[in-house]
Amino acid sequence: MTAPTRRIGSLTVSALGLGAMPLSMGRGEPAPHDRAMATIHAALDAGITLLDTADIYAPSWDTMGHNEQFVGEALRSWSGDASTITVATKGGITRSAEGGGRDGSPAYLRRALEKSLTALGRDSVDLYYWHRPDRTIRYAEAVEALAAFQQEGLIREIGISNANVEEIDVARDVLGDGGLAAVQNEFSPTFFHTSRGELRHCGEHGIAFLPWSPLGGTGGGAASVGERFPQIARIAKAHGVSPQQVVLAWEIGLGDHVIPIPGASRPESITDSAAAMTLALTDEERAELDQIIA
Repeated sequence: MTAPTRRIGSLTVSALGLGAMPLSMGRGEPAPHDRAMATIHAALDAGITLLDTADIYAPSWDTMGHNEQFVGEALRSWSGDASTITVATKGGITRSAEGGGRDGSPAYLRRALEKSLTALGRDSVDLYYWHRPDRTIRYAEAVEALAAFQQEGLIREIGISNANVEEIDVARDVLGDGGLAAVQNEFSPTFFHTSRGELRHCGEHGIAFLPWSPLGGTGGGAASVGERFPQIARIAKAHGVSPQQVVLAWEIGLGDHVIPIPGASRPESITDSAAAMTLALTDEERAELDQIIA
């Protein structure tokens, strides 16, 4: 079976991406350099053509750009054709010694984007997201800034993350038909009540929907998804695959606009996840899994 592809605006990507965040932050220490490179290379070798990162994915506030540097280096050292790979990054969340915050001002987003381009080693980025809403400004103001960056050729496609239906529609109004390429929200068998509507809304308007933490998160939810949902474990056993593969295959099947981005910090994990792109679930199995979010 040929791995399916999806559209993000003008971009064609694999139906599943790599969420690179766990290589730099999360549970425990960041991944050692060699393992980080091996994990990203394993994703690319398995047919994944979308790498998702962000400026704040870093072990500490003063190492912002850490994850982007991993992604950029991995692409430069990969034996394949890196021009076929789509890179997505995000800006708009701040980190400092005092803690974190949000800044969606055009001036801050420009500085963040310029730093991201330096960290990635690129002149432009394929997909750039406003990471989280900044309630101190008009939502449209930040989206207008992204549109300006696109006009300058600094980004190819525009995305927003952690957005509700109203915010999606504000972005659509600012950018016009087809201008908003992607929405990245949390969505999984354990987290769907506040994102199920956004997934559906994106499908109705031709916008790619990218679930982050699609297996339930790095805090243990992903590892135990088969234990929490017996139907997932049963279907996995029937196919001789991991419960995680079943979840990802089910999410891919929720719509042609859905592109899960599971995180990974080991080559084995992302290689297993990538196999979900060609896992064929029956209609009956899909119906049973659909009941989880009914």
